[in-house]
Amino acid sequence: MKQKRKIIKIDEEKCNGCGLCIPNCPEGALQVIDGKARLISELFCDGLGACIGECPVGALTVEERPAEPYDEYRVMENIVKAGANTIAAHLRHLWEHGAHQYYQQAIAYLKEHKIPIPLLTTEPLACGCPGTQVRNLQPENKEIPVAIRPSRLRNWPIQLMLVPVNAPFFNNSQLVIAADCTGFSQPDFQEQFLKDKVLLVGCPKLDDAEFYQEKLARIFSENKILSISCLHMEVPCCFGLVQIVKNALRASGKVIPFQEITIAIDGKIKKE
Repeated sequence: MKQKRKIIKIDEEKCNGCGLCIPNCPEGALQVIDGKARLISELFCDGLGACIGECPVGALTVEERPAEPYDEYRVMENIVKAGANTIAAHLRHLWEHGAHQYYQQAIAYLKEHKIPIPLLTTEPLACGCPGTQVRNLQPENKEIPVAIRPSRLRNWPIQLMLVPVNAPFFNNSQLVIAADCTGFSQPDFQEQFLKDKVLLVGCPKLDDAEFYQEKLARIFSENKILSISCLHMEVPCCFGLVQIVKNALRASGKVIPFQEITIAIDGKIKKE
């Protein structure tokens, strides 16, 4: 019986059949068939979206629709055939996406079938989900003088979930749309990116992507936006913000200069 849940959606017009999404789906839900990525079984798709960040053309999104319930037991039957590395990748994938119920089901399957449970290290695995990898980024214990500077923030609220579509500060604005973690990771975030600009923040992994896309499309279409800068972290799940913004821009029918900026976990600007 089908129930409404999150599941991968593939835009066949965009898909070029590169296959980069396949290694990031250890569950085996995706295959390249006839030159296109295909969802071969709803039973195998957990809807967590690890494959999205590897798609170079933005053909993959997560949608909520009626689908067959995800079946961890059936998935594990396929996973174990591929060996210990794939088992480890799948377990890490579930754990790092907070799918702890599925994780426990997978562990129970391994115990039931007397299959060794791989030791998960802190290294990111082939599932492409290093976003929750534990890291110590503390620099050497040195005093670093900090100049007291005024805030560059010029609008409130900044949360995309809360901001009104027709807020007056949108008109004739240069808009910065930033993933939540960027402001904490980039030490000079305000000076680098917020001078005379309007800020919106959100999380493409934990928040409602469809809601964000629809709301941004309205913001773009109903206000005079001069430019858009999209800031996201280097971890794969954060790349979804770029696609949300691009889809919203396309839906708005507007042509607005767009810039993508990637921030490394250590705060360095990787791509601008």
